[in-house]
This record gives sequence, structure tokens and C-alpha cells, in this order.
Amino acid sequence: MAQAPAGYTHEDAQASQTRRMPIVPDAPGGDQDDRDGRAAGRPFGGPAPGDDGRPEPRTGPGTEPAALSPRGRSSGRKRAGRDLRAAIGVGLGLGAVIIASLFVYKHVFVGVIVAAVVVGLWELTSRLAERKQIRAPLVPLAVGGAAMVVAGYVRGAEGAWVATALTALAVLVWRMTEDPAEYLRDVTAGVFAAFYVPFLATFVAMMLAAADGPQRVLTFLLLTVVSDTGAYAVGWRFGTHKLAPRISPGKTREGLLGAVAFAMAAGALCMHFLIDGGTWWQGLLLGLAAAASATLGDLGESMIKRDLGIKDMGTLLPGHGGIMDRLDSLLPTAPVVWLLLVVFVGVG
Repeated sequence: MAQAPAGYTHEDAQASQTRRMPIVPDAPGGDQDDRDGRAAGRPFGGPAPGDDGRPEPRTGPGTEPAALSPRGRSSGRKRAGRDLRAAIGVGLGLGAVIIASLFVYKHVFVGVIVAAVVVGLWELTSRLAERKQIRAPLVPLAVGGAAMVVAGYVRGAEGAWVATALTALAVLVWRMTEDPAEYLRDVTAGVFAAFYVPFLATFVAMMLAAADGPQRVLTFLLLTVVSDTGAYAVGWRFGTHKLAPRISPGKTREGLLGAVAFAMAAGALCMHFLIDGGTWWQGLLLGLAAAASATLGDLGESMIKRDLGIKDMGTLLPGHGGIMDRLDSLLPTAPVVWLLLVVFVGVG
């Protein structure tokens, strides 16, 4: 039996569970980081913002060659790269949990946010350790992240900021108990993780704390999902001009316009029917901002995954990837929606 190479650790074994991104030459329409037309599932399902929804070519063991026409060219058939039934089932299950916790007993939804934050931090720190040997301390991040969400819900922005500062301090102190080598690199990654996942999630908790909190959170979720759906529908049919080819070649400018149009329409309806004191024109601005932030969030996580050389952050959700793959556009959209709702209709 062949022996494991020197330096092979338990973390390396876990890394095999995460799908890694094959390195292939750039080609028109080929994006190894895109979702192959699958539902991106934020959190109910839907494509990535600006994505034209077209399946991307894959290479490597176990992959099938593209179907060819009699002349040897691609037949143009669109293939799903994931288990669509599993993706839809998981998306509907997550949606049911979210709706039930929001409108039956909204305090339970704080627990949903905390669970998503802790699992997201675990995925992010695990991938950093496996691919870059960066040891961002998970324990203070998980405990501090949960405290940040609860503080944001109970004490608002002031509580969230205090909990964030204490979490960053805990990361610095916790890492002191280990070898000082690469200390600055590890704590920098830890502070980044604290801001990227739990701090942005606290804005969802602060939306929930308002008197009409469930309606605000539902508006936030709908805007993100509808933005993704608009990008998919328009990009699939009309997408020809790449939006950010070096980051995510599957996304198109036409898809982005679809995301903006759909989100603005949804924003106008949500502000009129769900938010007390809201007006349709405020909803147009809200939808525009949400579509922009959702797209940037998706591109931002694509950059992280490309740097790490992986396709998904995890494998927890069949047909979807990991929790972080579902939070990529939700997290940066949360502070944008929270701020505009405060400006338009107050804290609530």
C-alpha cells in the first residue's frame, strides 16, 4: 500500500471532499467557477446574478465530452452540471424553514442566521487551511460570530460593532497560543472572515428587530432571489457580452440588465405592499441597489474560490455546494437593503 506523502494531514484528507477547480485555458463561455446553469439557491434557489445560465465546459476525470454535431462542432445542447432535483428539493426545504421561522416566531430566525454564520465560517476557514495553509482560528470566530448576530438583534448597530471589535480581539489573542510563524497572515484572515460572514449577517438580524422585521427580511430575500432569476432568464436567452470574463466568464452584461430590471420591479411591489410607509419609487432604487450588490457579492466569492482553486466552498447542500455558496450574494446585499430601508421608512 502506498504511503501518504510527508506532511499529509487530516485537513488534507478533508480537502478531498471539496470539489477543486481544474485549471484549463480560458475559452469563450468557459467558466470553471460558474454554476453550470444550476439553481444558485439563495436561499430558495435561482441562478447567480449576471449569469447567462449556460452550462460551462468541464475537464478532468469522470467528465463527459460535449455532444458534437456531424461536422464536429458542439451541438449547443444545454446540460445541467448538478443534480437538479436535489437542488430544487434543498432550495424548497430551506425556503420553508425560513418562511416558517420568520412568520411563526421570528426569534427562531435569529437561530437560523447564527447556524448559517457558524457553518459558513467553518467552510471558509477549512478551505483556507486546506488550500493556503492559513490557520484562521475557528473557535473565537464561531463564538464571536454568534454573539455579533445576537447583539445586532438585541442592541442594534451599536451592539453589533462592539461584538465585532471583541471578536477581532479574541482572534488576535487566540492565535497567540500557537506558533508565532505566520501570525500576521492568520489573524488578518481571521479578521477578514469575521467581517465577511457574521458582521454582514448582523444586518439581517437588525432588519428583523424592526416592528415589521419579517416583512423587511422577506423583502431583502425576495430582491436577491428575483435579481438572480432575472439574470438567469435574460442571460440565458440574450446573453452575448461578457460581464467580467477574467472572474466569471459565464456572466453577461445582458444578464446583469435582467437582474436590475427584475429586482427594480420586485422592489416597487415589495415597498408598496410589504413595507409600511414605503412608495414604489423607493422600491425602484432599492431593487437597483440590491441587484448591484448581489452581483458584486457573487463576483467577490468567485475571486476567493479562484484564488483557492476550488469550485465550491463545501458539499453540505446537495446540488448547491456549501452554505457559503448560497450566502455569496445575500451577505453584501444585507447592509445595502438595511440602510436604504432605514433611510426610506426609518428604523421601525
